[in-house]
Amino acid sequence: MRPLRPVVAALLLLALGLTATSATARTVHFDGRSVSVPRGWPVLRLADHPRACVRLDRRAVYLGTPGTEQRCPAEAMGARRAILVEPRSAARARAGASSVEAPPPSSPGPVSSPEAFTGLGFDACAAPSSRAMAAWAASPYRGIGVYIGGSNRGCSQPNLTARWVEEQVADGWHLIPTYVGLQAPTSACSSCAMLSTARAAQQGVEAASDAVEDAIDVGMGPGSPIYFDMEAYTRTTSASNAVLTFLSSWTSQLHTLGYVSGVYSSSSSGIADLDRAIGSSYTLPDHVWSANWNGRQDTLDPYLPLTAWANHQRIHQYRGGHNESYGLTTINIDNNYIDGATVGATIAAPELPPLTVKHVKPEGGAVRVWVRCGWPEGESCPGQIILRTHARVPLRARPGVPTKVVRLNAAHRTFRLAGGKSHTFRVALNERGAPLLRLRGELKAQLLVAIPDARATRAVRLKLAR
Repeated sequence: MRPLRPVVAALLLLALGLTATSATARTVHFDGRSVSVPRGWPVLRLADHPRACVRLDRRAVYLGTPGTEQRCPAEAMGARRAILVEPRSAARARAGASSVEAPPPSSPGPVSSPEAFTGLGFDACAAPSSRAMAAWAASPYRGIGVYIGGSNRGCSQPNLTARWVEEQVADGWHLIPTYVGLQAPTSACSSCAMLSTARAAQQGVEAASDAVEDAIDVGMGPGSPIYFDMEAYTRTTSASNAVLTFLSSWTSQLHTLGYVSGVYSSSSSGIADLDRAIGSSYTLPDHVWSANWNGRQDTLDPYLPLTAWANHQRIHQYRGGHNESYGLTTINIDNNYIDGATVGATIAAPELPPLTVKHVKPEGGAVRVWVRCGWPEGESCPGQIILRTHARVPLRARPGVPTKVVRLNAAHRTFRLAGGKSHTFRVALNERGAPLLRLRGELKAQLLVAIPDARATRAVRLKLAR
């Protein structure tokens, strides 16, 4: 592949948050390569430490492939700072597995439709391996919180795939999808990326859209709940208003995309502010998840009236990070009592409504696609169209340094169709996709169209107009 032009490289490096210069860098050797890394950052070779937690919230360099049996603290979170350099063989295998021209997976489809599960659960920073989950069948837990994405997610997730989700749901586990995005301006997390009081509404929309893409990637389709993790913060008028504005937009956008909204927060900050917002113009989440480490296995909360979120719409995190062992397998977890929406198996698989996607026609820097909603008249199909591609980007803004393959959303738009109706949509490349098309002349991509409980994909090729 030709080297990225400076404008494209700068765009992608900015997204990765990598800004070290030669004056602040040193060289380490890995996989037959010389790797430039920030001076003073610790370097950990994962082959020598297979259970090391690849924490994204620390300034550290990890060389190798994250292990499936990482030992991570449950409370890890913060802005993405780490550098992970994987072997070229692993990168090639992953790139091949994610090729847009590969056949669709053999799974029966996305896991969807929220299930109100009542019982004990836990959450861990990194999703446990399938082996560990099987060992924990001996535990009293049947629910697990999984961190699907977000700019402040603290741990790498080598185990969290669509296949893993399908396996755990089939084994009777109930999953709580959690997204760790921008935090309150007065957040107790000093290392976290914070939301802006001036842009809180737009940032809420962006977070929900990104969370939906992460959910789809691991097989959690429309109809699933996604909980935003808003950690404890100091309540001030400005901070509280920013949080409520952000979460209101988060909920509205999730509803537009066909997902169920949840919010996790400290009982005395985010949950208290949501209580204050009852009856206001803010759009409230469908479910709440309060952190109050009082050891009580119930969903009572001192900041919420009994009548609020009362219809199986609550989760209570009643104990913080600690080790527990079942089946000779130890995991650092938080404890939860669940009486709310999860991703889990239903008694009978719902009949999927027909989603018809035809007449996919690339037009230079855009794609036209005809979509029909199969819901009956009087219903509606909130949906989205995403165009995805991959790019190889350098880890440093210097020639001759290692590169990595990253997934890019080259185009995205939402839509809403009435039941039984169809429409031809034009989806134009965005500020990431357009430069890649100009650089390459041709762009291979995957077109994803999704409505509640149904989705369709197509491989497309866009060519630069002559």
